Amino acid sequence: MDNINRIHSKEAYQDWLTRPITFQMSNIGSEVSRSLKWTAKNNKPRADKAIDRALELFDFTIESNIKNHARLTEILKARDEFCDYFFGDNTYHTDPNKMQKYYDGFAMIDALRPK
Repeated sequence: MDNINRIHSKEAYQDWLTRPITFQMSNIGSEVSRSLKWTAKNNKPRADKAIDRALELFDFTIESNIKNHARLTEILKARDEFCDYFFGDNTYHTDPNKMQKYYDGFAMIDALRPK
């Protein structure tokens, strides 16, 4: 968390580290959704901000799951696909609707989680 130019507060970061993976991935999904929406509407400033927030949440999630190899592999693949879609040549041929459905699954599971 010592990196400069963080979007989220140190308190939000500390809280993030204690959250279940379904919470983390569903919140990343919210930013993915915003990224897709603003990109489709050609609103680059808002799309860029949502992309930046998503990437920061990916980084937090990677850090909080660093010791779980299987989970870490999944998170890194999701981040790679996200980056390839927005910054690369979309070599994975990612469909934005399918990408959104992936994260929606985490949101549905998280909604069922006892609070």
